Amino acid sequence: MATLEATSSQQFEDLLSKAGKFLTVVHFQAAWAPQCSQMNDVMGELAKENKHTMFIKLEAEAVPEVSEKYEITSVPTFLFFKGGQKIDRLDGAHAPELTSKVQRLSVSSGLGGPGAEPPKEDLNERLKRLINAAPCMLFMKGSPQEPRCGFSRQIVALFKDHAIQFSSFDILSDEEVRGGLKTFSNWPTYPQVYVNGELVGGLDIVKELAESGELEKTCPKAVTLEHRLKSTINRSPVMLFMKGNKEQAKCGFSLQILEIMNSSGVEYSTFDILEDEEVRQGLKTYSNWPTYPQLYVNGELIGGLDIVKELKDSGDLSSVLRGEC
Repeated sequence: MATLEATSSQQFEDLLSKAGKFLTVVHFQAAWAPQCSQMNDVMGELAKENKHTMFIKLEAEAVPEVSEKYEITSVPTFLFFKGGQKIDRLDGAHAPELTSKVQRLSVSSGLGGPGAEPPKEDLNERLKRLINAAPCMLFMKGSPQEPRCGFSRQIVALFKDHAIQFSSFDILSDEEVRGGLKTFSNWPTYPQVYVNGELVGGLDIVKELAESGELEKTCPKAVTLEHRLKSTINRSPVMLFMKGNKEQAKCGFSLQILEIMNSSGVEYSTFDILEDEEVRQGLKTYSNWPTYPQLYVNGELIGGLDIVKELKDSGDLSSVLRGEC
């Protein structure tokens, strides 16, 4: 089935009703969250492969009555329905887990009418897709938040200590994957680590790589939020974090500060905090400044709209923007 979009509570209920016995996957999303866009791409691919499943996108903030009904507190969140009833839930941008749940629930739902079953994907093809779901894939018992064996706990700790960016798959949630991956990779135990689709090994191998200093070269390194914020703040000598951009402000405070900045004659760059929730929330804590817009000069916080207004009224704005005081 194609990916559909619900823009109202009534439309959402109608789509659930039309789905009947088919598995229905609902993505509660937000336009400002890049991870939602990424998961929409994943969902689009799943829609091509799962002809017996209905996929629905719903803007969480635009249909608050539906979000409140199902206790949606963050995006992306996925709900799974059958016969109009919620049967499962997935919080966060976890492509492997979404893929696994769609495949498992579509089969267990007995879709397609009496005597009909959706075509089952070849196990090797499924394993290849899971292995390549992220640059670094960890097949473990449990999740990084709740490892369910000592070996899995140790490997997660190593990855975190070395700031390795990885996705994971809980092999306890899928016996077919758990057994099949051992044969597919000729590796009899878990956890198993794959980088760019190739098996690296288990805990002992990862320990050796960490001790030799090769782990960071083998696995993709995560960019910490603090590093990302510093890099963004220093992208330009004068950086303005606002709602919208130079061409279009998306709140009154941002519009006012744009008018002041444009009249200063000083070059500056902007960052739209509505397009990146991680930066939007992280920068408040990083700079201990709870509101937007925020203005930075040479990496240092100047302040918000009120401070910029005061600097303009005192005649000091231009010199501050040029880093002269």
